[in-house]
Amino acid sequence: MRLARSEDIAAIVALTATAYAPYTALLGAPPIPVTEDYAPRIDRGEIWLLEEGTELAGLIVLERHPDHAMIFSVAVAPAFQGRKLGIRLLNFADEKTRQWHLPEVRLYSNSRMERNIALYSTYGYRETGRRPNPYRPGWTVVDMVKPVDKAA
Repeated sequence: MRLARSEDIAAIVALTATAYAPYTALLGAPPIPVTEDYAPRIDRGEIWLLEEGTELAGLIVLERHPDHAMIFSVAVAPAFQGRKLGIRLLNFADEKTRQWHLPEVRLYSNSRMERNIALYSTYGYRETGRRPNPYRPGWTVVDMVKPVDKAA
């Protein structure tokens, strides 16, 4: 895992678009991570890349807040899906949250991304509520949280 650099922007955008492509088809529009401007997130040190050899296999966008860490996006390149890299990225989020001495990791997902919500639930996240997506009328956001142990 390494922090993203400005020269990684094209690869980040491409990986995000391909990883979320099935959801773009399902939702009829690209999910929020596909339309995000990642340059400011790179500048803030919020994007970590998971490389396999010389290839970008996945990434996680993790925000540090005063009382929690927030996962904005987890994306695995289609060629690397099915290898538990998403779990590695979630584990990384737990580790960073502990390093930052924060009690929990939060995330949100579109309610129609049922497979992802099931994965997060299996991994220890619990749903804390549902709300209208403020940026996409008609979409519903599922908020989830996972406490992290103090021990690394």
